[in-house]
Amino acid sequence: MTDAAPKTIPAARPIGKEDPLPEVANIVLVMSGKGGVGKSTTATNLTLALHRRGYRVGLLDADIYCPSIPTMLGVSGRPVSSDGKMIDPIERFGVKLMSIGFMLEDPKQAVIWRGPMLHGALQQFLKDVAWGPLDFLVLDLPPGTGDVALTLSQRVGLTGAVMVTTPQMVATDDVYKAVSMCAKVNIDVLGVVENMSHFIDSAGVRHELFGAGGGQAIADFSKAPLLAQLPIDTAVREWGDKGTPVVQAAPDSAIAMAFLGLADRVVEIVMARADADGAEAVVIDRSGAGGGKRRLPVTR
Repeated sequence: MTDAAPKTIPAARPIGKEDPLPEVANIVLVMSGKGGVGKSTTATNLTLALHRRGYRVGLLDADIYCPSIPTMLGVSGRPVSSDGKMIDPIERFGVKLMSIGFMLEDPKQAVIWRGPMLHGALQQFLKDVAWGPLDFLVLDLPPGTGDVALTLSQRVGLTGAVMVTTPQMVATDDVYKAVSMCAKVNIDVLGVVENMSHFIDSAGVRHELFGAGGGQAIADFSKAPLLAQLPIDTAVREWGDKGTPVVQAAPDSAIAMAFLGLADRVVEIVMARADADGAEAVVIDRSGAGGGKRRLPVTR
């Protein structure tokens, strides 16, 4: 079930003639550059939060080597094809899903591929899966700044990236590199999530176990807003291990509400970008001696 009636959101990404996902309004990457900061947890709960807000959403597990989405969403089995041409995504909790983990006979099996094979699998997940009309397709990216992000930046128009970090320097040092890579390949950073920001004990005392300020530092470096400071909550791990993310299992809990707040912030930013992209350019008459006119775009 969702918290709101079905609704749509405008596209805030360039959709060209060769775009493999012309019916998907917005493609949002969840990335970090650093492993172990909770990208998959954030991507999964953000996806379900967007769905609960009434949007049509899909989740693509772009971590080919270490897929987590099948476990976190409690999905097993292989996708099928209804028409013999396109792969039907698996659906769970009203969300469309695809992961290389669905293709493995043994969930403990390692994917040992070189870059070109990874590139081919990702391409197939983009253009050969029947995603259909979606308001958001969320991509859970692997750690690092390598093949996956580069392939996406070259093959599909992107709305932008949600950058995930934890507060301590050993995490932020790698996240700075991911932000720099986004700048070089023209991926906009929509905002930053500081995960495992703090822990509140039974007495209500806040403990910053991994330090403080890392998320804001990344936000300042990327010139993007700090979208959320998500606390450490054992319910996130417990429900994730059970295959029912906390936003679905306990939507009224404090941590689920934090993820719903994150979804609201993402929607707010996407709406603002879509409005800016849809603004008409102002025509300025620059008639010279020859009487020629030029149309100059004006930034509003």
